[in-house]
Amino acid sequence: MSTEFFIARRYLLAKRKGLFVMITTFIGVAGVALGVAALIVTLAIMDGFQSDIKKKIVDAQAHINIYGRIQQRDLEVVRAALERDGRLAAESPFVLGQAILTFDNRSSGVVVKGFNTASEFNVNNLKNSLTRGAWWEENPAKGALPSLVLGEELAKNLGLWVGDEAVLVSPQGASTGMGILPKMRKFKVTGLVRTGYYEFDNTMAYCSMGAAGDFFGLGGGANGVGVRLKDINLAPAAAADLRKTLGFSYTVKTYADMNQTLFAALKLEKFVMSLVLALIILVATFNIASNLLMMSVEKLRDIGILRALGAGPGFIRRVFFWEGNLIALTGITLGVLLGVGISVFISVYPVVELPADIYYVTKVPVELKLWNILATAAVSYALCMLSSVYPALRASKVSPIDAIRYG
Repeated sequence: MSTEFFIARRYLLAKRKGLFVMITTFIGVAGVALGVAALIVTLAIMDGFQSDIKKKIVDAQAHINIYGRIQQRDLEVVRAALERDGRLAAESPFVLGQAILTFDNRSSGVVVKGFNTASEFNVNNLKNSLTRGAWWEENPAKGALPSLVLGEELAKNLGLWVGDEAVLVSPQGASTGMGILPKMRKFKVTGLVRTGYYEFDNTMAYCSMGAAGDFFGLGGGANGVGVRLKDINLAPAAAADLRKTLGFSYTVKTYADMNQTLFAALKLEKFVMSLVLALIILVATFNIASNLLMMSVEKLRDIGILRALGAGPGFIRRVFFWEGNLIALTGITLGVLLGVGISVFISVYPVVELPADIYYVTKVPVELKLWNILATAAVSYALCMLSSVYPALRASKVSPIDAIRYG
């Protein structure tokens, strides 16, 4: 134990003449602790929501989507390009287009996606999102209506249920002897899906790839390929490589590119919340500074005696730095323990209940990350130590004669 640390600890633990310095010390420690705890809990909840939304998006989408008019020969080229990259785990062609779904005098714009279930379920987790009915048969009986699987919110808005028949209307239309007429086809609803992401559940309609290709006039081809990677974190790099390999004839987008507005909003919200809560820690640092200034006044005679005994300005500065260090470490340690404890408690017990019909979860999602805890502690420590600079410099400049005479 260094002499500076010994003196600093004695100063903080010794009985004070006045109550004010003790109160400011307590407020400084409590302020740092509450600020650190609030920031850790907020970051854990924000990360929990972000991870939950990301999981729901990835469950309903592939990691990378390749768009372009793809015939069978082009599909072989795409597959060959994908197989050369060891990061790619699975791929599935699909047909994607927009249409109008009508039922019982109700209409809604939908995004129709046609795929083969055998390959599509290898690139996403749509298979586990089915809540009612069943997926279609790839080889239906002759003359049977093509199957259509809808998002739950879309079906609810149109009043559809499993077994109902609805009509898809293509906005492109079809050329006939009477001119261009809207292309319509009747489908039978065979299932409902609930991904947990409202945008998908309210707009998506799924059918077989053959039915979608016939409806949009692709002639057995596809206009997209979904890709699943072995590691989702490699999506940006893999997408960049695929753009170079496939050229300008195709558009390559990751799941983040297709939802960049949402992820940007979450990132901005997390930054703003962190900035606001960091102000609590900043206020606590002013309390630490005021406490050290009061201590320098209260211990003026002691400082003079130490200077008279040979202690230099650097020694006095280190004593006050140690005092600020002890206050900061105590507050940060208590704050980390409190923040982690509250986060774990919220994740285990339903303290805050969320409406399941809106969020699809009943508990607040929490995800504690070691990096956030360490970053919060490091920034808090830096702010606290900065608050000790001025009191330490002021105390080190005290004249030993004046301190002993007027202390």
